[in-house]
Amino acid sequence: DQNPLGSAAGFGSSFPIDRSYTTKLLGFNTLKYNSLASQLSRGKLEKTMAFALASISGTLSKLASDMILYLSPNFNFIGFPKELTTGSSIMPHKQNPDVLELLRAKSNKIQALPNEVILMVNNLTSGYHRDFQLLKGSIMDATDQVKENITVFDFMLDKILVNKNILDDKEIYKYLYSVESVNKLVKAGMSFRAAYKVVGQQVLDRDYNPGKALPHSHEGSTGNLCNDKIREKFDRFYHGSPLKFKE
Repeated sequence: DQNPLGSAAGFGSSFPIDRSYTTKLLGFNTLKYNSLASQLSRGKLEKTMAFALASISGTLSKLASDMILYLSPNFNFIGFPKELTTGSSIMPHKQNPDVLELLRAKSNKIQALPNEVILMVNNLTSGYHRDFQLLKGSIMDATDQVKENITVFDFMLDKILVNKNILDDKEIYKYLYSVESVNKLVKAGMSFRAAYKVVGQQVLDRDYNPGKALPHSHEGSTGNLCNDKIREKFDRFYHGSPLKFKE
């Protein structure tokens, strides 16, 4: 929050300007007193913005990859209405997650933005600035793309179909409860090493029949997701931010 105006090409100006007045008028907290430092700081904001956009895009890309995996027949955890998928060119039964695949590719592309920005601003002599004009297009285009990606993701997530009974449908998923079986024996007084061996042997002998209760109660566990607390965090951010968010 420092006013760089008046630094001119990097060494100030002989014109009788009042930098303190413009600082107050424009609402800056203080002056960027060193004129050369004002010029040398150019590109740093763009770097910060590029890394922020890349970080968001990394999360979106991972989410898209997870959803594509969980859509596959081997998992079948989730699904989408037909209008949000495309058919195969040769297999009439297939529904391809094209939207998610394109979202993943577009998000991955933006993760290269920090490198693009760094290469444009590095190795310039002090006060040199002509190259910086190319930053605007890269940053603004990427910002628009991230906003578009988030909008499409929001639409997709609103239409997602979750297979809530998948754990009961397939025999293989009973082994998800092996840790709970070990914990139950430990709570009854058995050492973890012994309990681990007992349950492991039951699995090898095909004699493993778990109870399917999940007594998870700590904050953030499957039995206590704390969604209300997460919503409170979001609300505090939205209300405290100078940016305007759509509900």
